[in-house]
Amino acid sequence: MRILHKTALVFCLFLAINPINAQIDKFDRELIELLADGQEQDVLIIFQNTNELLQGNITGSKEEKATYVYELLKAHAIQTQSKVIQLLEDRDMDYRSFSVANALMTSANEALLLEIAALPEVIRIQADQWVKIDLPTDKEAIAAETRGLDAIEWGISMINADQVWDLGYKGEGITVGGQDTGVEWDHPAIKEQYRGWTGTQADHNYNWHDAIHEIDEFNNGQNPCGLDIDIPCDDNNHGTHTIGTMVGDVDNKQIGVAPEASWVGCRNMERGWGRPGTYLECFEWFLAPTDSNDENPDPTKAPHVINNSWGCPEIEGCNPNNFIILETAVNNLKYAGTVVVASAGNSGNSCESVSAPPAIFANSFSVGATNENDNITGFSSRGPVTVDGSNRIKPDVSAPGRNVYSCITGGEYASFSGTSMAGPHVAGAVALIISARPELAGQVDIIEEILEQTAVEKVAEQDCGGVSGSAIPNNTYGYGRIDVLAAVNMALDYDLVSTQNVDLSNTKVYPNPAFDEINIQLPDNQTGGFFELHQLDGTVLMNQELSNKTSVISIKGFNSGLYIYTIRVGTTTKSGKLSIIHP
Repeated sequence: MRILHKTALVFCLFLAINPINAQIDKFDRELIELLADGQEQDVLIIFQNTNELLQGNITGSKEEKATYVYELLKAHAIQTQSKVIQLLEDRDMDYRSFSVANALMTSANEALLLEIAALPEVIRIQADQWVKIDLPTDKEAIAAETRGLDAIEWGISMINADQVWDLGYKGEGITVGGQDTGVEWDHPAIKEQYRGWTGTQADHNYNWHDAIHEIDEFNNGQNPCGLDIDIPCDDNNHGTHTIGTMVGDVDNKQIGVAPEASWVGCRNMERGWGRPGTYLECFEWFLAPTDSNDENPDPTKAPHVINNSWGCPEIEGCNPNNFIILETAVNNLKYAGTVVVASAGNSGNSCESVSAPPAIFANSFSVGATNENDNITGFSSRGPVTVDGSNRIKPDVSAPGRNVYSCITGGEYASFSGTSMAGPHVAGAVALIISARPELAGQVDIIEEILEQTAVEKVAEQDCGGVSGSAIPNNTYGYGRIDVLAAVNMALDYDLVSTQNVDLSNTKVYPNPAFDEINIQLPDNQTGGFFELHQLDGTVLMNQELSNKTSVISIKGFNSGLYIYTIRVGTTTKSGKLSIIHP
């Protein structure tokens, strides 16, 4: 635990009594302490968000959802971050802007941060420090065993993935993503599944991103992969292992749940050390992957599911005051149609031990770890989540996570244990579900519901948070251990028509750009609803009833600029951008 120095106490007292510096309330306590040294500090500046615009049922294909969410968030980030960016550029300072959580990463001193905090659009400034994730120890890394032909790993058989293969579904056409310690992309078990491999050459554009730009303060020497690398590389083993569990398959070593799915990757840790900014950078890239020059983002290339086998505990910098930044990123990725899988953590069998982002969040699909006997492991963290006061039940489901055999660097194989190994089983299961029922792509709530409702119910002797261990769900297994065969069968029979109350895909809003009025044309079978017009920050400017199939709405009096409209019919919404131009 870091001790608050006397100088920091004096600094805090000065700020408390000086009304000019009342904006210090926006500073994370950890940042106040660090600034006492008088040096520039790495920080994340958090701006107003647009959560209220993304609460409705965003319709359309996965690609349409992803494009709409990205463009909305990007426009809002440009608007709200402009003054801070100008301040930084005037001082010739480096920064990285994020739209997935409307934040900005930079390094600044006390004086500049106080100036930035005075801006009303800035809601919080937090320290961006290196933290170490709970990677498998040497004792958990078991020497690779010689595998015979047609060796299907126990975890794959346990969740019945091999029986899904027999039905003809192996993840074809689906992309999984992993943010981790990197990936040895040309490992024989996963090379053919890399989305950037054409069969004859590699193209890393839109398929790989490196969020590691500097050596962390705890590691010595050069990173074995280097920094800002354009070619996938793993500086630890962990990331290669998790990708292998999702898609690995070579020479009849069947280690991956979805062996015909494609993978893309982002390195968020420097030899096991990450920080909120690196995690956020990978979330940003998964929302809209970029080319190898970190340019031309394309949300249509976002993966269907991403695995997050890492955590940021409170003792290492993530706390209830700054959870919002990673939670917002998770929420927005879900709205964009991507399933966010998160390992529950390896903090042991005490209640309330699911305590770190991203596993604690409501929109993360959190996973506990089971063993070869189909029981929860001793290291798997339990719920409920109390660190944020929610008391929500976690994990959501469980999956194999002990002695999981997969690929590691150097073309080798090893068995690791941890909830880090359980999460990739679930991510692979998502790929199998969507490959069997492509219409489910982007339907995150339905996919998660299917996995929960088809899980093998598992009860525990332990009661946690007032929830009985015999209840379903419970705070040990969640809804139970996943059964992907049952999930795929349910997906094939799932009635998508009845779950989508209204089809608004043919709704027309024209002209766009508009001057003094717009026309709203609903689909043929609809005669009423509501039209809302918003500013980019979410402020509602108009809420007007639509009483006919075609309605004419006056927009006189609104300034030229970009706005967001939302059409609501029943519980279904359709949103888009509206440009108003005055001659």
